[in-house]
Amino acid sequence: MSLLRAFLATSTTTAPADNPPEPGQAWSLAEAAPPPESVEAADDIKQAVASKSDAMGAMVETLDSMAVSIGHMRISAWDGIVTIGIIFFCIALAWLGSKLAHALLKRMTRLDSTQQLLAQKVLTIAVWAAAFFIGIDLLGIDLTAFAVFSGAFGLAIGFGLQKTFGNLIAGIILLMDKSIKPGDVIAVTDMAGNESFGQIRKIGIRAVSVTTRDQREYLIPNENLMVNQVENWSYSSKNVRMQVPVGVSYMADLDQAEKLMLEAAKQCKRVLKTPPPTAWLSAYGESSVDFVIQVWINDPEEGVGNVRSEVLKNLWRLFHEHDVEIPFPQRDINLRNNDQFERLIAALAAREESRSKN
Repeated sequence: MSLLRAFLATSTTTAPADNPPEPGQAWSLAEAAPPPESVEAADDIKQAVASKSDAMGAMVETLDSMAVSIGHMRISAWDGIVTIGIIFFCIALAWLGSKLAHALLKRMTRLDSTQQLLAQKVLTIAVWAAAFFIGIDLLGIDLTAFAVFSGAFGLAIGFGLQKTFGNLIAGIILLMDKSIKPGDVIAVTDMAGNESFGQIRKIGIRAVSVTTRDQREYLIPNENLMVNQVENWSYSSKNVRMQVPVGVSYMADLDQAEKLMLEAAKQCKRVLKTPPPTAWLSAYGESSVDFVIQVWINDPEEGVGNVRSEVLKNLWRLFHEHDVEIPFPQRDINLRNNDQFERLIAALAAREESRSKN
């Protein structure tokens, strides 16, 4: 329709050159100027409505008569109604199409969760792009008119939307190489520099949602996970080794204490049997002999602090049953000799002597 209209307009403007006027006749501006353009879909719908119902046709003609001409463009109330309707139709079509595509992908059991998420994002982009071009076609907009606008839009992407498109591409790359996927447990550092771990709940177009054990949700830009170092606890394996520091008295039997540490670790339900727990002597501290219990778990998303707490509780009970002393800080105080201190000691001794005589 747009090409036909352009051809007719060209034919109208070039006709006087091929058929010169007769003597005494003059060309008018109305004959040379092309007719004002309107929304193509609005004209087609108006003709279809007029052919079906005279009353509706008259109503549409009334709406179409309320128009404003801007250059060669004629915009009427009817054009505005049709344009808004087409926009809402395309949005609804894209929304329903993306939902249908997601439902079909969920039935494909051959794809894992990461591949399904990647396919969903690609299909969503494709469906919305198709809806956009369908709307352009229904409105009869010539894409060549967007030549200047596309250049300005490209500059806007290069300057203002660079981070947005960078995060979009980074999210797709993360899903393609499967380095970060929903369900993984990664280490997260907050603004204060405190490090904690969290589980990835969702990989969005702009950011990755990570939820920690205290239900704090961090939104990390996809580009940051591409550029910065990420500690992924479940990238190739979900087995995680954790350390439980323990101190015993210098007077304790170290062999017995080590056996009790291993027994306390094995009593914890979440501690794996293979690899088995180990206990290492790490240092001779100021008040204790320091050990480190090494245990393995395969469900870090359930937390690590509760495992450490359970091991220490079991060890507390076993130490008390076998009389193994848990040390506490001890200090030896050395007082220097001086006159005031010696006089104080002599006065205390004299007081005790007088009390014993009485």
